[in-house]
Amino acid sequence: MSNGRILHTMVRVGDLDRSIEFYTKVLGMQLLRKNENKEYEYTLAFVGYGDESEGAVIELTYNWEKSEYDLGTGYGHIAIGFDDIYSACDDIKAAGGTVTREAGPVKGGSTHIAFVKDPDGYMIELIQRSQMSEGLEG
Repeated sequence: MSNGRILHTMVRVGDLDRSIEFYTKVLGMQLLRKNENKEYEYTLAFVGYGDESEGAVIELTYNWEKSEYDLGTGYGHIAIGFDDIYSACDDIKAAGGTVTREAGPVKGGSTHIAFVKDPDGYMIELIQRSQMSEGLEG
């Protein structure tokens, strides 16, 4: 099983256009593709930082006529590596995004992280890229 690769993470969203705008304009991803299924009344949009053949992406699933979801207690967060999470937080705030935990060291460790929240309430962790290989503490 060593040839496996994570393809995508799927999150259900209440307003597809709003979510696409957040992930592209606030987090700097690209809209890679969008598929509409009229028979089953849903639309999928795939966003990411590059070609799907080279890295994992996020699948935004919009079920028509459903504008809200309970996030539940099992969901954690999506993690994204940045070269400079401090300036990334400034850029995210300037673009209208919500930083829920300012950049800084993780409690009890040295890895620098921050958290932002997308329009549906999903948490996204920003990790200082130079520290990603060290592993996260806490």
